[in-house]
Amino acid sequence: MNLDKYFEKSELIPTIIQEKSTGEVLMLAYMNKESFEKTLETGYTWFWSRSREELWNKGATSGHLQKVCEIFSDCDDDTILITVEQTGAACHTGNHSCFYTQIK
Repeated sequence: MNLDKYFEKSELIPTIIQEKSTGEVLMLAYMNKESFEKTLETGYTWFWSRSREELWNKGATSGHLQKVCEIFSDCDDDTILITVEQTGAACHTGNHSCFYTQIK
């Protein structure tokens, strides 16, 4: 699969992670082409860490893995949505989802 069209606007593409069974949005992270390829190859999510400037496999150290169920792109091919089977917490704080702070 040629992934070039997803990286025409930027080297990083925002990626929304959604729990397949509940529809809950778990997190937003960024993928570069290499992490997208690794996600497709392994069946588990890989991202590009902007702060550490390195690839990371979600859950590799915590055990809170994200098994890929489906991958979608938006209408402009500049955002990815991945549905997953989440093991444990998705958020580094220990919360199931990164979106736990209600603003309004």
